[in-house]
Amino acid sequence: MLTKITHITLFTNNQDAALTFYQKLGFKIHTDAMFGEMRWLTLHLPAQLDMELVLLKAESEQEKALVGKQAGDKPVFNFETSDCLGDYEHLSAAGVNFLAKPETQPWGTSAAFTDVDGNVLYMCQSN
Repeated sequence: MLTKITHITLFTNNQDAALTFYQKLGFKIHTDAMFGEMRWLTLHLPAQLDMELVLLKAESEQEKALVGKQAGDKPVFNFETSDCLGDYEHLSAAGVNFLAKPETQPWGTSAAFTDVDGNVLYMCQSN
């Protein structure tokens, strides 16, 4: 029986640039190892040790075509936040590109932003 998701893979053009970006969001390195020519780079949020984000260098033409578009125009994943407005201010000051200022909706306060490859990410503070 399947019990949980352990890894989510994002293809990137530049693992070091992606690492720097995700560290701005608070991610920590879980694994950074070479397997022959392949760099296996995984990150996790401090409060979520059992879910790793794999930043994998796009190699094939098919993988390169997916960079920044793995979820189309929709968020590739969503973050829960306890302080959406505070995170918006902090991340904006760190150079994160937000698509719009946070808005309050019936479900909470949220905002979308992009990573260094153009993937849309979303954060929400539930009511």
